[in-house]
Amino acid sequence: MTILVDRDHVISSPALVPAEGDLARDHGGAELTVGLINNMPDPALKATERQFMKLLQAAAGSRRIRLHCFSLPSVKRSAEAKWHVESEYSDLTELRRQKFDGLIVTGAEPVAPELGQEPYWRDLTDLIDWAKVNTRSTIWSCLAAHAAVLHLDRVERRRLPTKCHGIFDCEVVATDFLTRAAPAPLKVSHSRLNEIAESDLAQAGYQVLTRSAKAGVDIFARQYASRFVFFQGHPEYDALSLQREYLRDIGRYLARERENYPHLPVSYFDAATEEKLARFERRAKHERHPALANELPGLFLRADIAAGSAAAALFRNWLQYLAAEADASALARSEQRGRVRINQV
Repeated sequence: MTILVDRDHVISSPALVPAEGDLARDHGGAELTVGLINNMPDPALKATERQFMKLLQAAAGSRRIRLHCFSLPSVKRSAEAKWHVESEYSDLTELRRQKFDGLIVTGAEPVAPELGQEPYWRDLTDLIDWAKVNTRSTIWSCLAAHAAVLHLDRVERRRLPTKCHGIFDCEVVATDFLTRAAPAPLKVSHSRLNEIAESDLAQAGYQVLTRSAKAGVDIFARQYASRFVFFQGHPEYDALSLQREYLRDIGRYLARERENYPHLPVSYFDAATEEKLARFERRAKHERHPALANELPGLFLRADIAAGSAAAALFRNWLQYLAAEADASALARSEQRGRVRINQV
């Protein structure tokens, strides 16, 4: 799937991101080519592509983006999701046939005990090696970030005692183009069972850009021929993403597809909703049955979650970086052509 993301082209999406008028900047200049490698599990597949489309549209200002959607062929899919990918996404072989300014690679649902045993491991590591020299910058999100540092530097992730799930205040700890003019604090959604320790990243030569006192490292980076940016969190999540995950996990618990009842997302629901959900949890542990999901209380979020504000700043800066690199390359080519013409005279 190839989409021309333009400020005047409306993308229908349930994602709750800041209004375009709050983000638009007049960049002008050449069109950018960006690839989205969407490996998210089937229930989140379409929502993820809509979130990133809407986010890129809002962050791009007047600059047009040609967005190509892909998915690793080795990610296991249901028949319906497989049909969507095969009919709407570009084949991964097309990735190597053209030049990409930037790449965004999402995580995937783990199905093996170790990352190196995942069925998509070979495809993912081939992609990591390709992106190092064939993009100006690549964003690696969540599991993709963990896989990339494992492949690049043998940095192992660590299992957390409990799931890191909620919205966390993150502070900027290093000067970088990505965090320029970012809100303080950055409120970022995290949803993961593992983490990469800051001490391990520092020893391997990575630069930590943002961190949370409660969630640990948030964003980190490393320079190759491409600027690699790693997200342990999900700044692209819309306001309801964590709610959908929480309700999914409650449903799995009631259906006895998971052993433990899920913890409440941190700093997400308002106080009254948290009290209602605590009462529902006590009841669910005594009346464990799938039909009980129909009796979940109404859910209301905290007023200060700032959905989309962190992603808006990060992706606006990321696109400006890609644009500056693209414009510099175009200028260099133009000067080179000029020197050739002079020499021919």
